[in-house]
Amino acid sequence: MENTLPMNHLNEHGEARMVDVSAKNETLREARAQAIVSVSPQVAAALRDNRVPKGDALAVARIAGIQAVKRTPELLPLAHPLGITYVALDITSEGNEVILRSTVKCVERTGVEMEALTAVTVGALALVDMLKGVDRQITLREAFVTYKSGGRSGTWERES
Repeated sequence: MENTLPMNHLNEHGEARMVDVSAKNETLREARAQAIVSVSPQVAAALRDNRVPKGDALAVARIAGIQAVKRTPELLPLAHPLGITYVALDITSEGNEVILRSTVKCVERTGVEMEALTAVTVGALALVDMLKGVDRQITLREAFVTYKSGGRSGTWERES
């Protein structure tokens, strides 16, 4: 089967490598991502009423996600270290779901999609850690990029 996708993370020998972005122009880059965590009705109520036994689970998840953005290149070996200029992680509870939404910005030569995904996934993992003692069925259901802008490819937004 012929490969039609560009394999720019591989060198001429098929070995993984970091992509050379030095010839790219620095532009304002922004990415947004979302993750969804399913919880029991009892835990959803405890989150809304701030009655989680370990404390403010949403605040812990928010700080963990923000902190993780700055460590993305340590977690993902081919990710470039970036000068992040803005991170926001908003967490809302809707029914039996907790929705984490991140926005990450920088002025760089490469995008921040992985950083936006890192914010929501590590935030979700911190939420699981805070709630696992009261909800064994807690589930990190999905995480995905919802928006990106900047660079040569321009703006992209996920269809709803």
